[in-house]
Amino acid sequence: MKKKDITFIIGLTILMGVTWIIGELVMGLWIAVMPRTHIIWFAVIVTITLAISIWHSFIEDKSDFEDPKRAKYERKVNKRRK
Repeated sequence: MKKKDITFIIGLTILMGVTWIIGELVMGLWIAVMPRTHIIWFAVIVTITLAISIWHSFIEDKSDFEDPKRAKYERKVNKRRK
C-alpha cells in the first residue's frame, strides 16, 4: 500500500467520523428520532465509508505502469519546453 492510499483512507475516515458526529448532534439536539435511527445512521456511514474505500482501491494508478526514470525524464523535458 502506498503512502497516498494510506493518506486517502485516513482522510476519508476522519471526514466520515466528523459527518457521523454532526449527524448524531443534529439528531440528538434538534430532531426527535427513534433510538433505532442512531444505529441505522451509524450503519449508513460505515457502509458509505467502505464503499468509497473499495472504489478507490479499484482505481488503477498510472504511475504503476510507468518507468520512474522515464517519468523523471519527461518532467524535466516538459519544464524546459515551458
